[in-house]
Amino acid sequence: MVKAVVLDPRNYFNVDRILTKQDVQSLIQLCVTRLLDTTNPSLDTIKMQVYFDMNYANRAELLKEQHRVLEGRLAPVVRDITDSRPCVKEEMENVYRTIVSYVLLSSGLGSPTDIEVVREVTAALQSVFPQTELATFISLSKKNKEQQLKTLTMLVTGIRLYNKERGKGGNSIDDLPAILNEAIPSATQALDEALNICHTVAPCYTALLESMHEDCRRYMQLSSFKLKEALFNVRQYEAFLCILLSEVITSAREVEVMNMQFAETMEQLKNTVQNKVSVGTTEVFPLFVALSNLWTSFQDEILLLSFLTNMTNNLQQFLETQSQLFPEEVLTSLLEGVTVKSDEERIRETMETRVNVSDFKNQEWLFPETTANFDQLLIQYHGFCAYAIGEKGLILPGNPAIGILKHKDRCYVFSSKESACIFAQNPDKFIQLNTEKAKEHAELIQLLELHHQFEYLAPCAQARSGDECLMKPITKCDSSTQTDTHILPPTIVTSYEWNEWELRRKAIKLANLRRKLTHATQTDLSHMRRESSTQVYLPKDIGTQTKRENSSNVPRPQIFLEGLRGGSSPTTHMVKVDLTRAVDET
Repeated sequence: MVKAVVLDPRNYFNVDRILTKQDVQSLIQLCVTRLLDTTNPSLDTIKMQVYFDMNYANRAELLKEQHRVLEGRLAPVVRDITDSRPCVKEEMENVYRTIVSYVLLSSGLGSPTDIEVVREVTAALQSVFPQTELATFISLSKKNKEQQLKTLTMLVTGIRLYNKERGKGGNSIDDLPAILNEAIPSATQALDEALNICHTVAPCYTALLESMHEDCRRYMQLSSFKLKEALFNVRQYEAFLCILLSEVITSAREVEVMNMQFAETMEQLKNTVQNKVSVGTTEVFPLFVALSNLWTSFQDEILLLSFLTNMTNNLQQFLETQSQLFPEEVLTSLLEGVTVKSDEERIRETMETRVNVSDFKNQEWLFPETTANFDQLLIQYHGFCAYAIGEKGLILPGNPAIGILKHKDRCYVFSSKESACIFAQNPDKFIQLNTEKAKEHAELIQLLELHHQFEYLAPCAQARSGDECLMKPITKCDSSTQTDTHILPPTIVTSYEWNEWELRRKAIKLANLRRKLTHATQTDLSHMRRESSTQVYLPKDIGTQTKRENSSNVPRPQIFLEGLRGGSSPTTHMVKVDLTRAVDET
């Protein structure tokens, strides 16, 4: 918002000098005023652009982020499995149960709290990975363990899908193809309805602006500036809806192909298994993995469709201001006697007109029959008329059939032959006018894709695309990693000997043993003898007690003498007191 206010020439900010304290205060006041203006369609358009820029991601980026989040959630479970070193039976069983939980969570087919689902997953896992093979699994390296866990997940998922098809399980598995077949038409219908609103409202705004341009007195009470902002708001909304609709169409095509592949793979698996008691793993395992991968693709499409639906619903909130300023009743009254032309009608009217190349010898014009990959040319201003933007402030669809002007390696289209001829006489002038118009209406920078002229206002999506001049500074930080010190069990050969002389000594000893003979003889004393053994009972240790020990306690005599010292009379009077206790009291 600050950059938009500074760029607006009506605010008289000079971007080539440092702002003074007064300029900063004025800038703050202008930004606050603009942000608090609830009747400003331009602010809604900028909010819409920021929302779309911060939340939208293409298919590859969205799926990559989703898989990264899923791996992050499963990382503690994987760590528990790969780092465990079970020794006793109970610990082995705990590890196996953890593997079952990982397979269930990773596949996303059912709840881990459902006992029936856990039993089904356990049975499928035991068919390809019995618990007796857990010791071999524990001896693998960490990387191989993680890879085998992913393989087991795909195999178990394929087995459960096959059992579901045969009606022998998989009750908790949702029918994703059927859900997608219902959700995609619903999402397409919602987008088509929103686009129809844009195709209805945008031509009305355009017709009003054209009528005001011809007769200013007729619409004295109407603000052309607000009307242009409303038009830009609808056009930006339409552009975003087209992006979302193309994603939904792509998703529909992907789902159609996946449905065919899933049916073919399932049929091939049925023909392979049939009613056989045992089937080779080399035949069925690849089919199970293929089923699992296709089902994962179905899950990805569900996620993409949910994301696109949420984006569509959230974009509607940014149309409230322009719809309140110009409700349908007001537009109907203002359009009395005004001809409203849709974008398709404007293009049809100019299909038969074409620029005369001989009138512009210094300009290069491109036409469908003379240009290879004509439909793939990168058109400036998002395909809108390059003349009407700066001259009239209108967003009119360009018609490539009139002729595409190539000026300084950039291509421009026009809404009429007259507009093309006027623009071709001085392209730089009108390009500058378009830039000035974008400064007045900051939302045009993204709508018309003018980021090459305003690089510091490039959206995050374009910065992520890899353009070096638009990339944000790379943040650096200190990081550390830790690796396992003993990934593999120790393989120390105790019989290894590095000393050559010791090896020579052992070799001589072995060679000497080869020359030795073993002789055995039998004498008459040992003939027909047998071994015998006897058993004796050892004597017992017995102790007896002949008398009983006893003891008694004799009272201690205690005698107290009183009057031996400390008396006041010269004669001593002593009193003897016996304090000894009786024997029976002790």
